[in-house]
Amino acid sequence: QVQLVESGGGTVQPGGSLILSCVVPEEIFKDSHVGWWRRAPGKERTFVAVIARTGVPQWYTDAVRGRFTISRDVAKNTVYLQMSSLKLEDTAVYYCNVARPVTGIWTGQRDWGQGTQVTVSS
Repeated sequence: QVQLVESGGGTVQPGGSLILSCVVPEEIFKDSHVGWWRRAPGKERTFVAVIARTGVPQWYTDAVRGRFTISRDVAKNTVYLQMSSLKLEDTAVYYCNVARPVTGIWTGQRDWGQGTQVTVSS
C-alpha cells in the first residue's frame, strides 16, 4: 500500500506561519477526501482538517478554523495545510491520510506515515 508522504514541518515562533505538504498517490488522489491530523506530545491523534475529493467543501476542527487553510494542487497530487497565527498548543506531529467519516468522525483510512513535526516555541 503506497503511503501518503508529509513534509514541511519546522520550528516557528508563536504567531508565525508554516505550510505543510502531503503528496497523495496519483491512483487515489481524485477519488479521495484527504485530511490532516495531529498528535501533540502525550496525547492521542486528533482531526485537524479535510478537503473533499472535488476540492470543496473543507472541514476544520474548531481549534484551527480561521487560522489554518487546507487546499490542493491537482496537477501535483498534493494537499496543503497552510497554518498561520500559530500557537504553542499547535505543537504536534502532523499526519495526512485518506479520510472518511465514520459515525460522524473523520477517520484515516490507510496506514499512517511518519508525519512531520511542527514546533511552536518562543
